[in-house]
Amino acid sequence: MKYYLVAGEASGDLHGANLMKAIKAEDESASFRYYGGDKMQAEGGELRKHYAEMAFMGFTEVLLNLRTIFRNLKACKEDILVAHPDVLILIDFPGFNLKIAEFAKEQGIKVCYYISPKVWAWNQKRVLRIKRIVDKLFCILPFEVDFYKSWGMEVDYVGNPLLDEIAQFVPDLEFRNRYKLDKDIIALLPGSRKQEIERLLPDMLSVTAAFPGQQFVVAAAPSFEEAYYRQFIHSTNVTLVFGQTYQLLQVAKAAVVASGTATLETALFHVPQVVVYRGGAISVAIARMLVKIKFISLVNLIMDRKVVTELIQEDCNASQITAELKNLLEGEGRKKMLADYAELSGKMGSAGASERTAKLIINFLKGFKSNKSPNHI
Repeated sequence: MKYYLVAGEASGDLHGANLMKAIKAEDESASFRYYGGDKMQAEGGELRKHYAEMAFMGFTEVLLNLRTIFRNLKACKEDILVAHPDVLILIDFPGFNLKIAEFAKEQGIKVCYYISPKVWAWNQKRVLRIKRIVDKLFCILPFEVDFYKSWGMEVDYVGNPLLDEIAQFVPDLEFRNRYKLDKDIIALLPGSRKQEIERLLPDMLSVTAAFPGQQFVVAAAPSFEEAYYRQFIHSTNVTLVFGQTYQLLQVAKAAVVASGTATLETALFHVPQVVVYRGGAISVAIARMLVKIKFISLVNLIMDRKVVTELIQEDCNASQITAELKNLLEGEGRKKMLADYAELSGKMGSAGASERTAKLIINFLKGFKSNKSPNHI
């Protein structure tokens, strides 16, 4: 069967690659065409556009880049018509993907949505639109099932695909030696988008002088050159590591993490963390009016209580980051967070989300084809 996937961010590329691998195990004739990234490309098929050209963060940033977004939408729609896939698989990235879903539905193409849109955060009535344009919806957070059910929509909970990636991870025993890391490590995860990095990395690096006994290591995105990161670094106890976030988390004692998927990854590696976020002033003001959730980090959302400290906007500063890190390196703060992480791991369950989703998609397509058969009773 022919599969068309759309992933617009680094996390979507990761989950898309794992899903492609699982689909290939179930469908030997599978062919892929997609918007994604390097990880998906490594699984084969045809990459039509890289996510680095698509990801814009925040209300203001989206408005400033509307021309590019509309151009990308038009190109994607045209390419889907050319490909004429058996199924369109959309991965997160709702601002873009829900428009693509609506178009595909109009064209009679089956639509599966993997990693459901976070409509529970704001404007919950969007569920009604999703019910109309999405054929199968796959959730990766336990509480989403009850949320969608409250709107009369049946969904499939498949577990979290991060567990798949972590299960495949193999520690590099030479990682410390290779980068000459002979002190306790504080990992800095500033995100993979330019806007995130430029807003958060300076704040993260502003605390290095307060920790002369630690080594700071930046998890750098492979899509940027080393020189780009070096412009922010003015300390000798800072090391850059490209494309090896899990290796870094495996050896880190604590971390400062940009709000997003990385907060959950850090927790699943049992690394005590402080979560930071800084957006455009207008974007954040709008978000505070619209968003109806108590937390921004996945860790706190899943646990439905504060586990990790979230430093947002003006609270994201050297003084508060330093205080939180000191609390996490030793003592009761560290012990409590590690105990909470153990509980979180229990809630998350086991690996296998990609395999479960692949089987559900293929069975759905087989059932659809069977129902269309003239011999079907």
